[in-house]
Amino acid sequence: MGPKGTATRQRIVERAAPVFNQRGYWGASMSDLVDATGLEKGGIYNHFGSKEALALEAFDHNTDVVADRIRRHLDGTTDAVERLQAVIAAFRSFVERPPFAGGCPLLNTATESDDTHPALRDLARQRMTELLDGTVGRIVKRGIANGELRAGVDASETATVVVAALEGAIMLSRLYGSPGPMRRTADHLTRWVETLR
Repeated sequence: MGPKGTATRQRIVERAAPVFNQRGYWGASMSDLVDATGLEKGGIYNHFGSKEALALEAFDHNTDVVADRIRRHLDGTTDAVERLQAVIAAFRSFVERPPFAGGCPLLNTATESDDTHPALRDLARQRMTELLDGTVGRIVKRGIANGELRAGVDASETATVVVAALEGAIMLSRLYGSPGPMRRTADHLTRWVETLR
């Protein structure tokens, strides 16, 4: 595929990603994708062999946007508590300044694809593991090893509580159409991680 084809493929993913995130795999019709991309159905299938292939790449795109925002919040942070607070701030920003419509792609996809779409579920599980164990878990483990977090802090438990609380806060904020649940959760977690020193 040449540069023009690669650019077109990327443009399709970027324009289809919000549609899948808002409507889900099953709710996003080909008509919705045609409207969003400005291409005919055949043009989309010329670049993607199936709706599923496009959905998987769109999910990857959305979760890359989320991961990039978390990385930007982590830039310049030093110790484990500051890094955990940066992750919390990143999630807070997802509600206050969403990078795209529809909420958290991990939460949306994990919920929708639980039993109905194994490939999306597996990809969502992989991306959640990267967040849970790779990003947050690694921060806690390094913090313990460096003496930045007190002895006895359980890395897996801490990572699970932080991620579960933040994902739940996104869901509640979307459900109630208010940033209040995220603000309260983020404020609580920010204070709580200070006690881990």
